[in-house]
Amino acid sequence: MDEPIFEDPDEQAGGTHDPRARAERRWRLALGADDDGLSDDDRRLSRALSVLYSPQDDGGPGRRPGRRHGLGGSSPKALATWLGDIRQYFPAPVVQIVQKDAFARHGLKQMLMEPEFLAGVERDINLVSDLLSLKNVMPDKAKQLAREVVATVVAELVARLGTKTAEAVRGAVDRHQRTFRPRPADIDWPRTITANLRHYQPEHGTVVPEKLVGFLRRQRRLVDLDEVVLCVDQSGSMAASVIYASVFAAVLASLPVVDTKLVVFDTEVVDLTEELADPVDVLFGIQLGGGTDVAKALSYCTGRIERPAKSHLVLITDLYTAREPMMQHLAALVRAGVNVIVLLALNDCGCASYDAEAASQCAALGIPTFACTPDQFPDLMATALRRDDIAAWAADSDIKLTRPLDAVEVRGSAPGTRS
Repeated sequence: MDEPIFEDPDEQAGGTHDPRARAERRWRLALGADDDGLSDDDRRLSRALSVLYSPQDDGGPGRRPGRRHGLGGSSPKALATWLGDIRQYFPAPVVQIVQKDAFARHGLKQMLMEPEFLAGVERDINLVSDLLSLKNVMPDKAKQLAREVVATVVAELVARLGTKTAEAVRGAVDRHQRTFRPRPADIDWPRTITANLRHYQPEHGTVVPEKLVGFLRRQRRLVDLDEVVLCVDQSGSMAASVIYASVFAAVLASLPVVDTKLVVFDTEVVDLTEELADPVDVLFGIQLGGGTDVAKALSYCTGRIERPAKSHLVLITDLYTAREPMMQHLAALVRAGVNVIVLLALNDCGCASYDAEAASQCAALGIPTFACTPDQFPDLMATALRRDDIAAWAADSDIKLTRPLDAVEVRGSAPGTRS
């Protein structure tokens, strides 16, 4: 693919290196001023941006009468062409932002049910959440293409996060026992090097290990496995979190070292554990939107936990729910010995809008309560499985935990209600 046009200011400024010309060009594109003086490519770029970011043309100052703005009445073919132009002008991260703005400003989500339009859309996690919210009203032809789009995004997420998750979780081995026949991933390199210093080869500047020293991986029966329960809020505001959590659940379920369960909820509870072999099926089993009953979900998960002292429950929610019954269930789980973690969000920015008072009450129970990114989640799970200090891990990872007495006011949201 050619380099995005917008990323080549010298060429677009008529081949000049004049800083003033480049600055004028950027201001013209940013402000949507008259296109006179722009190159042909820049005029195309300006028109593409005007379609999205300029109001309907009324022939007012600074605009040529008759220019058409807006995407609302466009055909699927025209919209697909516009998306193609945007991809030509900008790199993928910017395309995702522009595409998201188009959906929000012009109500284009319904256009995703048109196969011609869907085929040209930039494929990312925002698109997956939009498709999942429409899956029950899509025609069959569009639904099949939607599954292919979701499968592509899921494959990219698994490639990015799966190996790290598997290595982190498998790394939770018994480090008190040693073996001289370790698996490659379990080699204790400092001890191995120390044990083989007499085999140092000066001409090569290296040690040739004659004896390997490693950690003895525990051979555990099914009844000895740690249980991991991911309990995920599938209300509309948690879309990215539920998608990432589903991918992680599928990866964890593929590992024989843990027993993984996935439960999603709004006002009803759905157990998707049996679907974990195929993360695409998991995602299409999710129903984004609706209310939230965390207590009901925790009650169900409590019944699914077989060995509390070996169980880890990760509750992923913004905590906007009836507070008292939720806190009663969480307190009971903590008393039973379950390792409970509350993630306020699992998204790319590691940030959340949440019920701050409920979060503080969770922290008062000794439950680590915070938001994190998908890249931090594998190390979080490894820390949890070892039952190490999550507060220390969070501090090392530059993650702020909610404190028991935090009086953080969430702007625009009253405690216990969803904005």
